[in-house]
Amino acid sequence: MKITVSELIVRYLERLGVEVIFGMPGAHVLPIYDQLRDSKVNSVLVKHEQGAAFMAGGYARVSHRVAACIATAGPGATNLVTGIANAYAERLPVLVITGETSTYIFGKGGLQESSGEGGAIDQGALFAGITRYHKLIERTDYLGQVLNQATRALLAREPGPVLLSIPYNVQKEMVDADVLDHLHIQPHPPQHAETAGPLAELVRLIQAAKYPVIVAGYGCIKAGARGVVSELSETLHIPVASSLKAKGVVSEGGDLSLGCLGVTSNGQAYRYIVDHADLVIFLGAGFNERTSYLWDAKLLAGKKVAQVDSDAGQLGKVFKADVAIHGDIREVLTELLAALAAAGALAGNPDGNLDKLDDHREFEAQPLTEAARAQRAKFRLMEAFFSGLAARFPKDALIFDDNIVFAQSFFDVSHANHYFPNSGISSLGHAIPAAIGARFFAKDAPTFAILGDGGFQMCCMELMTAVNYGIPLNVVVINNATMGLIRKNQFQLYGERYIDCDFVNPDFELLARSFGIQHHRIAAEADIENLFATADLIGAINLIEILLDKNAFPTYLSAR
Repeated sequence: MKITVSELIVRYLERLGVEVIFGMPGAHVLPIYDQLRDSKVNSVLVKHEQGAAFMAGGYARVSHRVAACIATAGPGATNLVTGIANAYAERLPVLVITGETSTYIFGKGGLQESSGEGGAIDQGALFAGITRYHKLIERTDYLGQVLNQATRALLAREPGPVLLSIPYNVQKEMVDADVLDHLHIQPHPPQHAETAGPLAELVRLIQAAKYPVIVAGYGCIKAGARGVVSELSETLHIPVASSLKAKGVVSEGGDLSLGCLGVTSNGQAYRYIVDHADLVIFLGAGFNERTSYLWDAKLLAGKKVAQVDSDAGQLGKVFKADVAIHGDIREVLTELLAALAAAGALAGNPDGNLDKLDDHREFEAQPLTEAARAQRAKFRLMEAFFSGLAARFPKDALIFDDNIVFAQSFFDVSHANHYFPNSGISSLGHAIPAAIGARFFAKDAPTFAILGDGGFQMCCMELMTAVNYGIPLNVVVINNATMGLIRKNQFQLYGERYIDCDFVNPDFELLARSFGIQHHRIAAEADIENLFATADLIGAINLIEILLDKNAFPTYLSAR
């Protein structure tokens, strides 16, 4: 049976299990949109193509499935770039479909042409560095091979975005429908690493260590290893510090949690590791700039180091480990627990670690210095908000956070919540569309998008997408009328020579009213109590404005 290429592409989306595609139509993708009208794939109209890319990324982060976005040629495609770059950095399986002018126009200066011919922009080159696979499909005779390559990249163990750019005339050509029957659409096979030798050595390191510490990264969450990480920690009383992306890998309110390890955190995990640890066990943690305190040598000095990661490229990338194990983290830790039991290492009660944890709790309980109290008082509303959030939503909440600085220090994420910091390329304007995309999959999860007022004004138009589709969402805007990180750096490093950091905000209450959503203004701690006691934070769309002094700066240095 013959069908059009546009219908084949839509059927391909269905075969991949795509349920939602985020985008904005244009003339060069209307054949595909026409086929979407009768498809099981629901199309979501965004306000800006960057929002479509971020929504697809948010959907992929929550669902761990292939997500999709679509845009027309030229400016539609170029507007996707930042969001797709973020998905590439996050290794998210996002299928990007873009249109193109008809092939017989190539090189002639067609409207919005981006074929790379005759001086036109080269769309393929533009996306080459931010996709795992990209293809301008000029003919139909190799379409099956192209879709197989795309599928392989999307479903790989380390996936990433894929771009398929399809000229307008090619979309309307006829092809055999059985092309789809020859696709290899299956998840990557299970990974079974040879761990016997290194695993025995890791057992010996743990047995010899007095004060081991686990540094858990996002790889633990990605591998579904939260439970076994907690089991290892609790069985041997090993404290756990997490990377920013892994907040909540173990409940941060528990006795064995050291909180978040990172340059923008409160520093408790850092001090504990530097002062006490003799063995550091990295589990799926890349030890990047934030986590490593700019690769501070003191963190690992004089300590044994073990590393477990499903990505072989991470092993030894930053530091030389005494033991390095390549394998699925959940499987490796399951084998490790069995090996420790067989070696008798689980017998008895390793009180030494508990003693050191008692030392750590005593350190935390010591009265703050006057300077530290004054510094903390500047952020009392942020601390109270995150305390209220943790208490009100101990499980099943989705938190997309572009700010990260306050959550890293003040938000105790439970193992039953899902915290998504703006990592990737750390682009402003991410939280709102990413949270909206996530809610198309997690339809009942209370959802928060937290961001500064500068980032808010880059993406606030997507609030109307939430309104249009009835997507409940809580947008928390930190209102200090400045680009906080820039002003902080200019204060700390440039002699208070402020330039292009301050601005005037709109009236957020009037703005919320114009969107037809609820507004809440937080100027005192009583306002926070009232918010969590009375506001509908599950079924409504809320714009929550938290006031902050523009001269209240965290003390960390963020530039070198």
